[in-house]
Amino acid sequence: MKVAVMGAGAVGCYYGGMLARAGHEVVLIARPQHVEAIQRDGLRLDTQHFDERVRVAASTDASAVKGAQLVLFCVKSTDTDSAAKALAPWLERDALLLSLQNGVENAERLRELLPQEAAAAVVYVATEMAGPGHVKHNGRGELVIEPSTKSEDIARAFVAAGVPTEISDNVRGALWAKLVLNCAYNALSAITQLPYGKLVQGEGITRTMRDVVDECLAVAKADNVTIPGDVDAAVRRIAETMQNQYSSTAQDLARGKTSEIDHLNGLIVRRGEALGVPTPANRVLHALVKAIESKAS
Repeated sequence: MKVAVMGAGAVGCYYGGMLARAGHEVVLIARPQHVEAIQRDGLRLDTQHFDERVRVAASTDASAVKGAQLVLFCVKSTDTDSAAKALAPWLERDALLLSLQNGVENAERLRELLPQEAAAAVVYVATEMAGPGHVKHNGRGELVIEPSTKSEDIARAFVAAGVPTEISDNVRGALWAKLVLNCAYNALSAITQLPYGKLVQGEGITRTMRDVVDECLAVAKADNVTIPGDVDAAVRRIAETMQNQYSSTAQDLARGKTSEIDHLNGLIVRRGEALGVPTPANRVLHALVKAIESKAS
C-alpha cells in the first residue's frame, strides 16, 4: 500500500515510520529540515522498544501524495483548510484521508473541502521531534479509527506494523474523550512548561484539571456526545504513562509557534457559549495561552 503523510511532524513521522518499517511504500511530506535529514540518513525512529533508521521517501511538496491510497492527514487543526487545498490537485480519486489531528471537527471539515472519503482517527501517542528527521517515541501509540470503506484493511496494516488499532462506531465520543484529555493537560503543560508527571505534582493542579474536565463533560452532555470509558481514570493514566511528555501546545509555545488551543479549550468555550454551559476554567486557560502566543509574536 502506498501511504502519504501530510504534515509529517512527530505524530506523522511515527505512524508513517512504523508503516514503512513494515514494508509499505511511504512518503513523508514535511518541513525542509526534516526532509533533508530523512533523504540523507533515513528517518530515525527512536521508540521505547527499538532505535532504527528507516528508509522512507520524503518531500516538501504536496504533489508527492500522488498515487497514495491512504493519506495520513497530520497537519495542525489551524492548517486543515490550506493543506486540503494544497493536496486537492494531486489526490487519487479513491484515496482515503485519515485525520490524525487534535480536535473533533477536522474529518468533517475535510469532507466539506474534498470529494475523497475522509475518516477520523483518535491518536494516543506521546512523541516529539528530537531533531531533524528524528522522531522520539515516549509512550503508548494506539489508534481508534472511524468506519470507512477501507478501515478494515487499514486497521490490519497498522496492527501488522505494531500499532494497536481498533475500529469504533463511536469515534465522535472517542474524539471528545481525547479532547477532554487535551483540555486537561495541554494548556497547563504549556503555561508551566512542565511534563505531565511533574505537572500533576504542583499545588492545586489536579483540582484545576478536575474543574476543566467537569466543564468539558457538561458541554459534551449538552451536545449529546456519549463519551466512552472512565474519563477520570483516563486523565490519571496520562500522567502515569507519559510522565516525561510535554504537551504539543507546550512544544509550540517553547518554539514561538501558534498552537491549536482554539481547537482545544477554545472549542469548549465556544460550544459552552452556544449551549449555555459555563466554562470559566477552560476560558482562563485559553486566554492565558493566547496571551503567551501574542507575547511571543
